[in-house]
Amino acid sequence: MSVGRSAARIDAPAKLTGQASYGSDRIGEDALWAMVVFTDQPHARLVELDFSAARAVDGVVEVFGSADVPVNEYGLTMTDHPVFVGLEHSGRSAIACDVSRWEADRLALVVAESPEAARVGAAAITSRWEQLPVLADIDESLGSDTLLHPENGKPSNVYHSLRIRKGDMAQGWADADVVVESTYEFPYQEHAYLQPEAGLAYIDDEGRVTVEVAGQWTHEDCEQIAHALDLPEEQVRVIYPAIGGAFGGREDISIQIVLAVAAVKLRERDIHRPVGTVWSREESIVGHCKRHRGRITTRWGARRDGRITAVKSTAWLDAGAYNFTSNKVLGNCHLHQPGPYVVPNAEIDSYAVYTNATPAGAFRGFGGPQGSFAAECQMNKLVEALGIDPVELRRINTLREGSIGITQTPLPEGVTMPEVIDGCAAAAESTADEVVPDFSPFPSLPPEPSALRRGRGFACSYKNVGFSFGYPERSEAEIVLHGGDDSDEPDRAELFHAGADVGQGAHTVLVQMAAEATGLPAERIERRFSDTATSGDAGSASASRLTWMSGNAILGAAEEAEKAWRDGQRPAVGRFRYVPPPTEMLDAEDGSGSPNFTYGYVAQHIDLTVDTGTGHIRVNRVVSAHDVGKAINPKLLVGQIEGSVIQAHGYAVSENLRSDEGRLQNMRLSTYLMPGIGDIPTQVDSVVLELADPHGPWGARGMAEMGMIPYAPAMVAALHDATGVWFDSFPLTPDRVLSGLANTQMTKPLKGVDATESRATPTRW
Repeated sequence: MSVGRSAARIDAPAKLTGQASYGSDRIGEDALWAMVVFTDQPHARLVELDFSAARAVDGVVEVFGSADVPVNEYGLTMTDHPVFVGLEHSGRSAIACDVSRWEADRLALVVAESPEAARVGAAAITSRWEQLPVLADIDESLGSDTLLHPENGKPSNVYHSLRIRKGDMAQGWADADVVVESTYEFPYQEHAYLQPEAGLAYIDDEGRVTVEVAGQWTHEDCEQIAHALDLPEEQVRVIYPAIGGAFGGREDISIQIVLAVAAVKLRERDIHRPVGTVWSREESIVGHCKRHRGRITTRWGARRDGRITAVKSTAWLDAGAYNFTSNKVLGNCHLHQPGPYVVPNAEIDSYAVYTNATPAGAFRGFGGPQGSFAAECQMNKLVEALGIDPVELRRINTLREGSIGITQTPLPEGVTMPEVIDGCAAAAESTADEVVPDFSPFPSLPPEPSALRRGRGFACSYKNVGFSFGYPERSEAEIVLHGGDDSDEPDRAELFHAGADVGQGAHTVLVQMAAEATGLPAERIERRFSDTATSGDAGSASASRLTWMSGNAILGAAEEAEKAWRDGQRPAVGRFRYVPPPTEMLDAEDGSGSPNFTYGYVAQHIDLTVDTGTGHIRVNRVVSAHDVGKAINPKLLVGQIEGSVIQAHGYAVSENLRSDEGRLQNMRLSTYLMPGIGDIPTQVDSVVLELADPHGPWGARGMAEMGMIPYAPAMVAALHDATGVWFDSFPLTPDRVLSGLANTQMTKPLKGVDATESRATPTRW
C-alpha cells in the first residue's frame, strides 16, 4: 500500500547531503556567464542605446538585446511584455518595444568569461531616456490620460474586468436588518523562495535549444521560448533540475528566454559553450512578480436571524506594468468576494489596472487571500452587529452540497464546507482553556501584564482546484512496465511525468501514486521527471492541481500499460491524457457560469495575545482544518498546512514590501521582514478531514494553497476580539497596530487579568 503512507521524500538524501543539483549547480567550468541588465526606468522611452563600450570590455564575449529576438514579446496569458526594451527589433511584436514600463524591464544580456567581466560590461552600457509620467499606483493610473498599453485598444488602464449580477439588490437591501460596509486594503507579498533565479542554456546533441532552469510548468516555458525565438516547439527543450521553492513566482518567465537567445546567437557565431546566470537576492526581488496589492470596497446586508441578504463589492487589483497572470488572479479574487456562502442577491465588479509598479502575478492562493480578507472581515463584522456566534453565523450561511453558488450554478459535487467549519470549531474549543504564557516583544524585558490582551478569531474559505474559466485543462503521464519475456507480472516500471517538484514533495507523491496504480513497490518505480523531451504536458505546479490532475493521469496511464501488458507487449507502454470536467467563462453581463470543476475547503481559528503598549502580536495557537479528500502522504500534507500557515502569518503580520514612484524600496531580506523561528505561531494544529472528492484520484483533493487564504481575516478578528478595534488593512506591524489603537478607543477590558494574575481568559464563542 503506497497511497496513505508517510513515505520519506525521494529527494531528501540528496538535499540533506548537498548532492541535489539546482540551477546554479549546472553551470560548469566551461560555461560563459550572463548578466541581465535592467532598464532601471519605471516609465521612459529609450532614445539612445550603445553596447560598443560594453563589448570592448576585456572578457566580454557578446551583448544581446532586442535586435537578437525574432519575436520580441512574451507573456503567460497575454503577450504584452517585450523580451528586451530596445530600439531595434524585428517589428513582429505587437507592443512598443522602446518603452520601459517597469524598473526591471530587460535592456540587455551581457555574456562574458566570468561574472565579474559581465558586471563590468553591464556598467559600460550607455543609454539615454525620455522620461514619461510614472503611474505609481491604481489611483494615479485611473486618473491619468497616459495609456501604458495602447495596443490593447482600451480607453483606460483598466484592461480586464469581471461582473456578477444576481437576484434583486433592492429587495436584498430591503430585507436586511443590519448593513456593514468597509473598504479593505491588502499589500504586496514577496515570494522569497530560497533559491534565486539561476539557469543554464545550450544547444544539445540533437540541435535543440535547451534551458535548464527552475520553473513551475516545463511545457509552458518551452512554448514561450519557442514563440520568442520563432522556432517549432520540438526544437526547444526545457529541463527542471532541483527547485528551491516557487509559490507561484516561477510561473512567469524570468531568465528562460534571454538565456535561450544567448545560446542560439552564440552557436551562430560558432561558439559552442553553454551560458548560465545566477541572480542575486536583490535582483530576484526586483525582477519577478509579487502578490497583488489592491483594495475592495464592500457592503453586506443580513437579517436578524443571520441570513445574508445582499452583497455589493468592488475590487481593484494593481497588475503592475504587465499582465503576467493578473487576469486569472482577478477571477479568483472576484469569486471570493462573497465568501463561501449562499448569497441570494449580489452585485460584484472587479478590475485589473496597469500601473508602472512591479508586475503582480501568481502567488499561493491566487487572488483568494485578497477576496477572502474582505469577505471574512465582513462576516465577522456581521457577527458583532448581530450578536451571533461566529461559527454559528457561518453554519447558517455556508455553501452546502447542491447549493447554488455566486455564479448562479450549483457547486461541483463534494461540497464539505460545513464539515470543515465544524471540524475546526471542535478542535479549537477542545483546548480553549489552556494556559497561554505571557510574552514580551523584547527578550531582555519581562512581560508587562497590564498591556496584554488576548483574543480569538475565526475565518473560512474555499478555492478552486485546477485551472478555471474555460481553460482546456489536461495532464499527461506515461508508464512503461518492464519484465522478462516469460514473466506473468511486471517487475519494475518507469514513470514519465513533467510535473515540477518545487520543494513540496510532488515527485514523492507521484511515485506513490504510480506504485499504487501499478501494484509495484515504490522503490521499483524508476523516475523520469520534468523534461519536455521525455514527457507530455503535465500542466503547472500551481492552482492546487498537481496531485489531483497528475493522479488521474497516472491512473489512466497505468490502466493503458496494463492493457498493453496483457496483450503481450514487452515493455508495455501506457500513455494517458486526463481531461477533467469542463469549465466555462463567466457571462459578460451577469457573471453566470460554471467556472471550476472542484474545490478545496478550509477553516482557521487563531488565538493571539497583543501587547497594547508596543503593538506586537504573539499568535499562541492556530487551528487549520482542511478536507483533503485522501491524504496521499500524510506527513507531507501536514507540512503543506504548516508551511502555508507560516507564510500566511508573514503576509498578515510583518511582510511590508514598499514601492514609491514605481521603485521597490526594501528589496533586501534585511528590510523585508519574513517571520523567523521566534516569530511564527507557537502552535499549529492541523485538522485533516478525508471526505473523498468525487473525481479526485483515490478521492484526493488539492489543498496546498488553502491554509494561506483565511488567515489574515482570522487574525484581524482575533485582534478585534482582544481590543475592540477593527483593522481594515495589513500587515499588522507594531506601528500599524499602535496607530489603530491610538486612533480608536479600545472597547474591550483586559480579560481575566488583575494585579496578581497575568493570564487572559479566552473568549467563548
